[in-house]
This record gives sequence, structure tokens and C-alpha cells, in this order.
Amino acid sequence: MVSRSYSNLLGLVSGEAPVPSFRRRLPRVMAVPGIITDLEEDGTDSVVSDPSSSSAQRNRIIIVANQLPVKMNRRTDGWSFSWDENSLLLQLKDGLGDEDVEFIYVGCLSEDVHPNDQDEVSQILLETFKCIPTFLPQELFTKYYHGFCKQQLWPLFHYMLPLSPDLGGQFNRPLWQAYVSVNKIFADRIMEVISPEDDYVWIHDYHLMVLPSFLRKRFNRVKLGFFLHSPFPSSEIYKTLPIREEILRALLNSDLIGFHTFDYARHFLSCCSRMLGLSYESKRGYIGLEYHGRTVSIKILPIGIHMGQLQSVLNLPETEAKVAELVKQFPMEGKTMLLGVDDMDIFKGICLKLLAMEQLLLQHPEKKGKVVLVQIANPARGKGKDVKEVQDETYAAVKRINDKFGKPGYDPVILIDRPLKFYERVAYYVVAECCLVTAVRDGMNLIPYEYIISRQGNGILDTVLGLDEGVPKKSMLVVSEFIGCSPSLSGALRVNPWNVDMVAEAMDFALIMPEQEKQLRHEKHCRYVSTHDVAYWSRSFLHDLERTCKDHSQRRCWGIGFGLRFRVVALDPNFSKLAMEHIVSAYKRTTTRAILLDYDGTLMPQSSIDKKPSFETLEILNSLCRDRNNTVFIVSARRRDELAEWFSSCEKLGIAAEHGYFTRMKRDDEWEASGPVTECNWKQIAEPVMQLYTETTDGSVIELKETAMSWSYEDSDPDFGSCQAKELLDHLESVLANEPVTVKSGVNYVEVKPQGVSKGLVAKRLLSSMKDKELSPDFVLCIGDDRSDEDMFEVIMSSMAGPSIGPSTEVFACTVGRKPSKAKYYVDDTVEIVRTMQALASVAEQMAVV
Repeated sequence: MVSRSYSNLLGLVSGEAPVPSFRRRLPRVMAVPGIITDLEEDGTDSVVSDPSSSSAQRNRIIIVANQLPVKMNRRTDGWSFSWDENSLLLQLKDGLGDEDVEFIYVGCLSEDVHPNDQDEVSQILLETFKCIPTFLPQELFTKYYHGFCKQQLWPLFHYMLPLSPDLGGQFNRPLWQAYVSVNKIFADRIMEVISPEDDYVWIHDYHLMVLPSFLRKRFNRVKLGFFLHSPFPSSEIYKTLPIREEILRALLNSDLIGFHTFDYARHFLSCCSRMLGLSYESKRGYIGLEYHGRTVSIKILPIGIHMGQLQSVLNLPETEAKVAELVKQFPMEGKTMLLGVDDMDIFKGICLKLLAMEQLLLQHPEKKGKVVLVQIANPARGKGKDVKEVQDETYAAVKRINDKFGKPGYDPVILIDRPLKFYERVAYYVVAECCLVTAVRDGMNLIPYEYIISRQGNGILDTVLGLDEGVPKKSMLVVSEFIGCSPSLSGALRVNPWNVDMVAEAMDFALIMPEQEKQLRHEKHCRYVSTHDVAYWSRSFLHDLERTCKDHSQRRCWGIGFGLRFRVVALDPNFSKLAMEHIVSAYKRTTTRAILLDYDGTLMPQSSIDKKPSFETLEILNSLCRDRNNTVFIVSARRRDELAEWFSSCEKLGIAAEHGYFTRMKRDDEWEASGPVTECNWKQIAEPVMQLYTETTDGSVIELKETAMSWSYEDSDPDFGSCQAKELLDHLESVLANEPVTVKSGVNYVEVKPQGVSKGLVAKRLLSSMKDKELSPDFVLCIGDDRSDEDMFEVIMSSMAGPSIGPSTEVFACTVGRKPSKAKYYVDDTVEIVRTMQALASVAEQMAVV
């Protein structure tokens, strides 16, 4: 059964919080195995949290992942459970070491549990392990995990396009619906235990990327973090996904999104820019995306290993015994061990590593009999034809190399394709002279970190290895430049795994490198890995999550949108949507009105190709101007000749052109300049600079005005255009430093204009002029969408305390879109503005008749 946990969106439009409904316990299995649609809508109210309702309790963190950090075994009398010590979810808890923090885990189990046993299993796991199991019908789990996650998301996120059925195949909507259904079931389980005002929710990895939407929809102020443990592909790859926007919007319902590397974060930000039109900025080291009034923080944080666990394994007698066995097998036999530890899947590059080993023995025949590659191949996590092909190719390559270069008592490649216990793997780390990681694409890969700390060893292992006390330790790494840990290991030999010759040369160099150089590289790596462990990672992420969520209680929140396009609007308590009935009522009550309107992005959509005003717009403006009690102004950055031509039919309309440098009160009035119209000699400096950037930025144009110049990149690539705009801004500020001009950037443009000219001065002069004529307005409406319009809002809001605007004046400073602004109100888009102005025009016509 599906829980009724969605928002009544219509009830939230007013901004009033509905009364929260009591949560009921949810059944632990679906009554009917099958597929749930993308997102269902019903009449149940969303909980818009009341900050005063928070109750004092221990800090609690709900960790959500595809699989719980527990092992389970079936016995004749039921199930037995134990912690999975290798699980990241358990390690991040140990890393914090704060007993005042309670952890609850939500996820699936590794084995299927019969519906009759699920209640008992749930009770045991909750009481003993604080785990909330998510039970899924087997068919649904197969479609969700082995279908959408492993066949479609996993290949795409590792840069494999679905060009054939063997490469994931075309997008499969039933698999996507299964993915959404499972995310919804996870949300239901979380809702059973969450205290939304107190708990933090930390979601892990690509299996649950739409879960933030379900939780945000139910609890608008939920404190929600998400960490992606896989790569995030470039926008050119990601945009091939048919549900690309749904996933992006779902992730943006988190408060904090974490990535292992800057590249992954950069790709995500680029996708948000290109597909959603969102921009980001960095403030004091923190990267943030403004999304409907909420700031979504981006965290770049490579994960680390659990130092305590690894060191305890190094101290085990089993580890000592295994190391002694390997020392006899390799160093005592005069053989140097190279080690590879990888999952048996298509992205780990095992076959490329084997080809490099083959090339090494071909180029350096003297190493035959002296160098051994031990390849530990862990079982693949997925299943399918591609896994079988990798296995077959690996076995064939190992046989070919051993047949070609082997001899009695010597196999150049030893393939271990059975599951090893952790202490066995650590023993191989301790003995290996060099570790090779040649994955063609991997999210992070902690094998190099484990190898480095294992090579640091301890006193007991040093004795087994025959090392003198106090001798500096050494290690060597050959790592692919396509794995997440590569940027952190500056002392490693970074290689392109596709270049087999390059990898073979790196392997040889790692073997012949001077001992002191190996020691210095090891010391540098060991210092980094030991200080950037899983404890550091979890503390840092949770600290930033707390910082990001600290102002939740100070904002008014409500949800808008349907399905996976749902998002929460978060606004300052003093910032509200402009209600049409409110402004119409104020218009009717007042007698002296000032109306100031921006043009581009306000009366005219930015995306419109034809920028001329429509007949409807001209009719609205004329209706408002015919009312003798109205003073209506268009305040624009455009040229005066252009505006004069477009609005020639509006006899009584005031126009301020070029940010107010030129103004006229009516059509037949002369234009007045705010300063002397000079030759603008600075243009001779600015124009060649702008021309240079126009030639190098496809889609950009220069617009020449009488007193100003602007460079627009609206039709350029958004990332490159933004980058060029920043460079141009710095360039112009430098070359025009001694000129009487200001260089400013706006939405898709950079502009140079005379100093002291702003739209704010237009508003100030208009209000002063009306006061001098003893026509102080009792109604002021100002609407704009750009940074330049903020000057008007600032003047109008500050004038409320002065003589220009009386205390009883109805003031409507209004910006377009929900964003930080000095205005008190906002409207969604230009369509809503036209509708509002049409309503005012209709009232004006009616009042004229009366």
C-alpha cells in the first residue's frame, strides 16, 4: 500500500501552513507488487514545519542507503544478524565518535525475507541495530537495482552511452518507474521515524537520487544532505538521459550535495546551468546554487578510509601469519610483487593492466622470473553479458601471458578470483612493492589508501618483513588519472590506462625508482591519508550540512509544482508574492499613483526574439496613462530612439532610456539628459576590447548606445559566455580605470555606462518632482527583473521613511522571480505581470466611465 504523504499544493499557494496530520505506521510491504507512477497526487496536506514545535531531544542522524550495514545469515530457527564492519555507513558513525549523536539506518537487506517474517526482522533490527529495513518485492527490486541502477544509471555515469543493448540499451520507462517506486518506499520508511525539525537526513549514492523530492514534499524544512559516490558525467553525456531534469530537480531538493572531486561537482553545476538555467557562485570558499529562494550548497570532499579498523587488522595474528606466508612465496624467492585489487567489471581496467604487464615483460625480458602481478578480482556487483565478457577476456589474457612468459615455478600473473577476507587482502598490501589501479572510470577507489597505510605497517610486521627498526617505509602507486582519488595522490605515477605502453613504462619506473624517492612519496601520501580519513570526511560533511540548514526556521516555505518537478520556495518572512486582489484593491482606494516599469524581462520575456511591445501591452499602457491620476514610466537600458519608436502610440507615457540618462515625461516633450552629452571618448578604448571578446565568443553581440555600450552573450554557450563575461569585466575595469564610467555585469551582459547614472535616480527624480507639484503619491508600483532595477527598489523602499512617500502610501516594489532582492514582493514571470497590469488597466477604464 502506498502511503498518503504528499502535499496539497493548492492549499499552500496562500503561504499559510496547514495543520499537520498525524503520521500512521505504514505496512512494511506493498500489498500489490507492481509499479507506482512517477509521483502520485492526493489531497493529504504537506507538513509545513512550525519552528516553535521542535522538541528538545538528542541529536539524531538518519543515514539512508541502498543497503543496510548489517550481515544476515539464515538459520534453521530464523535469522542471525551482525554489523558489516566494512560498510561505509558504519565507518562514518565510528569516525564521529560522538555518543550524543544517535544514528538510525534505513536501507535494504542483502537477503530476501518472507513477508511472514518481516515484522519480526524489523523489530530485531530496530531494537538491536537501530536499522529500519526497506522490504521490496523481488520483481520490483530487480527492475530497480539490476535494471535502472546497473543497466542505465551506472554505465551513463561512467561515460558509457547507450548506443547498443550491450551498453545498457535505450531508456526503459518501466525501469525508471520502478526506480521512482523504490525511492517512494524508502521515503515512507523514513517518515515513520523522522522528527523533521530535529533530525538530519543523509542520503547516499545514485540509487536514491529522487528521494529528496519525496522528503522535501512531505516536510518542507527537512535537513537533507546527499552524497554521490560515483562520478557525475559531463553535460554532453548526462543530457542524453530522457529524465535528466527530473533527477537534477530532485537532487536540488537537498540542502547539501557532496561529490568526491571538483570535476564531478563542475559537471553537475554545468548541467544545472545548461538544462535549468541556474547559476552558482562561490562565497568565502563555499559553492552555492540559488534555487527558488533556497541556497543549495555544493561540497567537494574525497572520502577516506577507517584508520582504526585497518590498523586493528594489521595487528591481527592472522595477518602476521599470512604476511609470513607471502614473504616466503615472493621476496624470499627473489620475486617482486605488483598488486592489483579490483572488482570484476568493465570499468576497472583489469584487461588493460594485464596488457601492460605483458608489454613490460616484452620490453624488459630481464624481469622475467623476477616480477609477479597478483590480481585480486572481487566478484562483480552487477550481472549481465558485459560481466561475463570481462571474465572470459581476463582468464584468456592470464593464460596467454603465463603460457608465453611462464616457466616451472614461475607464473608472471597470479589471478585470485575468489572472495578474500580483509586480513588476507591487507597481507597482500603489506608485501606488494607497487599497487596498480588502472580503472578507466571510478568514483573514488580507496584501494590506494588502504595500500599506503598497510605499507606503513607496525613493529611486528616489520620483523616478519625483515626490516630494521626505524628504517623509513616506502610504497609505490601507479594510478589511473580517471579515478576520484588520483588528484589527492600527488606522489603517485598517474597514467592513462588506455595507453598500454605508458602504463608499462610507469610499472618499470616504479620498480627502479631510487629508494629515497619511494620513501619521500610514501611519507607524503601517508600523512595525507591518515589525516583525511573517513572520520574527517563525515565530520566535515555534517558540519556543512548543519551550517547550510541553520536558517531553515527563519524562512517561510511552501511547495509548488507537480510530480518530480516539485520544489520548495523559501522566502524571507518580509518577502511575499504579489497578490492581484491586493494591488487591485489598493489601486481603487488611491488617487495619486506612480507606476515605474522595466521593459526587458518585465513587460517583455527575455527569451522573446521580437522585442517590440505587443498590441496588448500598448493598450494596457494607454489605459493606465489615460487616468489623470497616474504617472506611468518605462525605465529601460535601451536606446531612446528605439523606445520612442516602439511606444510612439502612447502619448502620455513617460520614458527613461539608457538607465535614465535620457528622460521625457510625455511623447511630445523634449528629451532631458542627466548630464552633458559628450563625445564619450572612452568608447574608443572599450569597443576594441568588446570586439575581441565578440570574435572569440560565438553568439555574443555588441550593442552601441549614445552614452553606453553593452556586450550580450545571451545566445552563447552559458558556461563559456559566463567565463568570458568575467574576463571582459576585469579587462574593461582595468583599461577604463581613469574614465568617468562604471562597468557592471547583469543577466547575460556586461555594460559600460557613465558614472552616477542609474534607474534609482529616475525613481528619485520622479518622486521629488511629484512632491514639488504637491502630488505626493499614495500608490507606488515598481516592477523589474534585473540587478539594475534593484536601485529603483532601494530608492523607493528608503523613501518610505522620508518626505517623498507618506506613511500611508501603498508601496509595491516587485521583482520578477523568487530571488534575493530589495523588493518586498515578487511575481513568477512576465505573463503574471501582464495579467496584473491588465487587471489594473481594466479598473482604470471602469473608473473613467464612472
